[in-house]
Amino acid sequence: LKLNTNQKPLVMGILNVTPDSFSDGGKYSQTNTAVKRALEMLEQGADIIDIGGESSRPGSKRISSQQEIDRIIPVIEEIRKNSDIPISVDTTKASVMKESIKFKIQIINDISSLSDTDSFKILKDKNIYICLMHMKGTPDNMQDNPEYDDVVMEVSSFLENKIKTCINQGISKERLIIDPGFGFGKTIEHNYLLLKNLQKLKDLHKNLLVGISIVILFLFFFIIFSSNKASILLMSF
Repeated sequence: LKLNTNQKPLVMGILNVTPDSFSDGGKYSQTNTAVKRALEMLEQGADIIDIGGESSRPGSKRISSQQEIDRIIPVIEEIRKNSDIPISVDTTKASVMKESIKFKIQIINDISSLSDTDSFKILKDKNIYICLMHMKGTPDNMQDNPEYDDVVMEVSSFLENKIKTCINQGISKERLIIDPGFGFGKTIEHNYLLLKNLQKLKDLHKNLLVGISIVILFLFFFIIFSSNKASILLMSF
């Protein structure tokens, strides 16, 4: 996988191999059904498959590293037998990252932005991308009345500092991807303001991941059409 700002946007298919994820919890918790779904998304046009073994829905609880490894590694192994599609692993744990990179994955997608400091030494010399996401709080409390003075400025500042930290740890900026974290410690209005100002985040770093759930997308449409700002949404996309 090589990100190129001159090419069309890439589509990431989300595969939750958990019993309790927000939209599809339990549907793909078995290896065979998870692999089948991954191959379906590939046929439907996905450029990347993002595999997560720990739910990050609001109010979700953390699981052990071994539980997470037991959920995702068999799926990665089976996908690799059938396809060389780029794989992203959604994890916050250094030990899960270490195990996953044995299987030629291309992206570590960390909603905690490498809060596990052991991640740096594991990823420093690996030729893979690292996605840094903004989240206010943790999944179990992030939606408990999140507040910002200026959500765009605060998210941008957070991500800029995370980029600097990675560079100081020996990880090149070219290997980084930033994600404003729609729905992670944000109200609908916060999400809308971030969507409206995506270009400011793109100015911060060219590699930008935007993950919007179906529920949030419908709410965006409701807010936008009720406030006659549809053109801004279309321009932002």
